[in-house]
Amino acid sequence: MVEVGFFGAAGEVTGSMHVLDTGADKILLDCGMFQGRRKESREKNENFPINRSDITTMILSHAHIDHSGRIPLLTKEGFSGRIVTTRPTKDALDYMLLDSGHIQESDALYLNYKALRTFLYQAEQSKTKQQIANKEKSRIKKLLKKGPHELDVDAIAALQKEYGLDMVTPLYTQEEALESLSFIDGYPFGSQVTIGRGITVKFYVAGHILGSAFSVITVTPENGGKPLKILFTGDIGRFEKPILKDPTLEFDEEDRDIDLMIIESTYGDREHAPVADLSGSLKDTLIRTVERGGSLLIPSFAFGRTQELIYILHQLYESGAVPKVPVYVDSPLASNITKVFGEHPETYDKETHKIFLEKGINPFYFKDIKFVESVEESMRVTQDETPHIVISASGMCEAGRILHHLRYKIHNPKHTILTVGYMAQHTLGRRIEELGLQENQAADKAPEVKILGKSYPLKAHVEKIGGFSAHADRHELMRVVSESNLRVKDIAVVHGEADQSAAFARRLNENGYNAFVPTPGERFKLP
Repeated sequence: MVEVGFFGAAGEVTGSMHVLDTGADKILLDCGMFQGRRKESREKNENFPINRSDITTMILSHAHIDHSGRIPLLTKEGFSGRIVTTRPTKDALDYMLLDSGHIQESDALYLNYKALRTFLYQAEQSKTKQQIANKEKSRIKKLLKKGPHELDVDAIAALQKEYGLDMVTPLYTQEEALESLSFIDGYPFGSQVTIGRGITVKFYVAGHILGSAFSVITVTPENGGKPLKILFTGDIGRFEKPILKDPTLEFDEEDRDIDLMIIESTYGDREHAPVADLSGSLKDTLIRTVERGGSLLIPSFAFGRTQELIYILHQLYESGAVPKVPVYVDSPLASNITKVFGEHPETYDKETHKIFLEKGINPFYFKDIKFVESVEESMRVTQDETPHIVISASGMCEAGRILHHLRYKIHNPKHTILTVGYMAQHTLGRRIEELGLQENQAADKAPEVKILGKSYPLKAHVEKIGGFSAHADRHELMRVVSESNLRVKDIAVVHGEADQSAAFARRLNENGYNAFVPTPGERFKLP
């Protein structure tokens, strides 16, 4: 008996993880990190639904952390198989997972520093029976730092131990992330790869980000009966967007009859702005911000979204349509991923070849762009009061350097925070987006948001350009199902908030398909 278990991104967006169980093999589909409320997501990330040593192979749809971020937890706890993906995704993971490990370590250290600093402030205040002076606060801070931008790891750990304070530990370390990379194998699109006993996978272009794939898994019975076909979409991209090829609609004849399609539904009941409007919307937002004397802050995924923003800004600057203020890409990861994009021109669409490559121009580099590497340089940018653009990770404002740009600029109405992608529930990005739109409609008092443990008034303008999303909207999702040459028997609708998944499943059923929304932990048996 063959069955599929749905253990992550079922009734929610993050934490993508499903298991194909053939009896002889257990194939893991994605190993994504849950994102959202710190404590809740931590508990989910640490608890695997099945024994990791039982998993024989893993298939990875693409490199976004909500699909790949728990790989180091998989490989350090008993997994001894292979992780199979596309070549561009493998190249991207060399940077993505190490960066994730760095973020886990950095966030844990910063939270420990904040908790210890607060404890020492309170202890000193209790001792003196009065509010402590700034001079004393400065002394305590110096005690915990090696320099203006570097925390003293050893001093913080020693003091926490001395005072018996609870320590936040990283989910995994950079070293553990590095070790996980040796498990990953990359293959070309269109090649058939053996991944188990009588099991193969073939990758087709999904168009979501560089290297993202539809995975067609074939399970051939030992008795030579009719093979079963499972199509796992991962995340589906938009049609006619710049840079990458469109999602596949023409599948090989032997892969057309699908017994179970597992399809994402992030925007299962929503429509995006037309792709053609992206450049104009970004232009208008930038001009308004610069006229106020402000800067434009764009929280962005380092992989995919950042490169698309660079591409469009390059076109706008070349045409002279916008003021040429400095563009800072403040994410070492984004810098490295941009290099990976440059190494895989075979994934680009015809338009990118025509506009840039055929003229000998690199789509991702131009005179006014600066890739920020060091923490010191990043801090200088946060304090720059002249108009500029900052593109910085993380895309949902849950970690990374964007948090420091926000805390320096969020209280000033001359600046703009521009969201250009999906913000999951319970993330800081979603809160800024929702409160910012309310504030823009009219409010006597600015709402407050908490960044790194401190509250700030949200006075900056908040704008949203939905068309930048790398996810297909409801029409494009439907297009993959109804306009492709596939013949699909059953459809499991995953990777969406409950209302989005339910709406898309309903639409599929209304159009004659047999669709359902699995609950977390539910298992679906294939004949």
